[in-house]
Amino acid sequence: MNLRNLVADRLEAALTASLGEPAPAIVQPASKREFGDYQANGVMGAAKRSRQNPRELAAAVLEQAPLQDVAEKTEIAGPGFINITLSDHFLAGLLNRPGALISPTSTPETIVVDYSSPNLAKEMHVGHLRSTIIGDAMARVLTALGHRVIRQNHVGDWGTQFGMLITYLNETGSDSELLADLETFYRQAKARFDADPEFAERSRRSVVGLQAGDPEIRAQWRRFIDISLSHCQETYDRLGVLLTPDDVQAESAYNDDLPQVVSDLDSQGLLQESDGARCVFLEGSSKEFIGKDGAPLPVIVQKSDGGYLYATTDLAAVRHRAHTLGADRIIYLTDARQALHFRQIFAVAQQAGFSRPPMRLEHHPFGAMLGKDGKPFKTRAGSVAKLTELLDEAQTRALDMVTAKNPELDETQRQEIARVIGIGAVKYADLSKNRTSDYVFDWDQMLALEGNTAPYLLYAYTRVKSVFRRGEIDETTLDMPVALAEPAEHALAVQLLRFQETLEQVAEEGFPHFLCAYLFDLASQFMRFYEACPILSADSPSRESRLRLCLRTADTLKTGLGLLGIETVERM
Repeated sequence: MNLRNLVADRLEAALTASLGEPAPAIVQPASKREFGDYQANGVMGAAKRSRQNPRELAAAVLEQAPLQDVAEKTEIAGPGFINITLSDHFLAGLLNRPGALISPTSTPETIVVDYSSPNLAKEMHVGHLRSTIIGDAMARVLTALGHRVIRQNHVGDWGTQFGMLITYLNETGSDSELLADLETFYRQAKARFDADPEFAERSRRSVVGLQAGDPEIRAQWRRFIDISLSHCQETYDRLGVLLTPDDVQAESAYNDDLPQVVSDLDSQGLLQESDGARCVFLEGSSKEFIGKDGAPLPVIVQKSDGGYLYATTDLAAVRHRAHTLGADRIIYLTDARQALHFRQIFAVAQQAGFSRPPMRLEHHPFGAMLGKDGKPFKTRAGSVAKLTELLDEAQTRALDMVTAKNPELDETQRQEIARVIGIGAVKYADLSKNRTSDYVFDWDQMLALEGNTAPYLLYAYTRVKSVFRRGEIDETTLDMPVALAEPAEHALAVQLLRFQETLEQVAEEGFPHFLCAYLFDLASQFMRFYEACPILSADSPSRESRLRLCLRTADTLKTGLGLLGIETVERM
């Protein structure tokens, strides 16, 4: 149940009845505990618009709002704020319901999430991390809420660079050991292309053959793509990302549709020629589509030589997702530098009917991962860091930490705990930041056992679970209901029951850091409960009730971390 929406709906109904017209209640979690659990701030704006006394309007709203079954106390504060404290009986009733604290949506949608999308000419590097893990978290949350989620990995597997790579692969042999390191293979092929005109010409002929469907060249290209995709899949599996080969919908998948995209744009009178290229000009649209010279910016869909561009492929992808996959919403996770590109694509797709009203097209941009010098994160040698190397270092550092704190654990245990902590720390350090912001990659901060970090949350989870170990309690035998009496119990219950509203906010707005903040607050609230309320030493039935709160907390921490793609451990 979404507590905030429940309170908001009831207050808005009363506010509308008092005004004779709809008005938002604007309900938010209370900024301070003494203000209750939720605050409604909409009365003041409504009173100003209707020229009423805000406190009198607030009193009228509370008189009509059916909150008796959910609220222990309501009060009017200041110029017209409404403070709501939920009742212990109501909260305990929700916690005593069987199952997880997640309710599926009553209006499920088909949602395409486009994420990761590496260029198959190279190995995955740190620049692919944010799209991959933010997109995976979004897909998990949306699925948990009951939506039909279609993952799409729009990998770059087409273009002129593949002629160069195919030609170099022919020279080095299809089983070349160089393919174990795709980054080095690409650099060597590029160096050969730049230095040897004859090699460059053969590479261009390979591109022509590839685009023309030459069977032998297509087979060589397929060989390279398969090797490259296998490298990607190894990284996905190691990261615990849910992408599989079945989710790959590569650029090349749309090749046959590109001429039709151009033809359809032309038949609708949307194409114009500019310097031999065929373009769509979004005239009369937003100023964001106007260049510095005051002229509209073109969306080029076919070059003067007849070739197609990313825009053409992206338009074909929108049409496929809208009309073949039946998407109600499409979410794109890419670097913020592509923001203009996607605004143009969405505008053209809507004008051309490639998207289906009221389908939503959303670009969820993200900032850069920076080093401590404030520049894009690189290795000590100054090169772009491979993602596998970053994960190697994360696990090594985590192993050092685990060994220092728990040397009594055997090697296998320490390695497994280090894997979970290391991978989780890298992912959480990213996901806990507002995705639109750049963030500084800091090993010491992300592996800290204090603060809003993965190690802190993993430790909090193990601490909750340790209560059951120390008490030698079988979790499955707990059948006494939760009964709230102490303020710390009430506060923990409210935080647990905000899980649903947090997930719905993440799903709607596309910011996984809201879930991270929720989990950090939950762990912190549990620690306050743990210190204020004896558990194992409490008398029955308080002991059993508090154990049920512990179990709810552990389950929610594990579920929430799982929705971020982060595993848990029972001991640290």
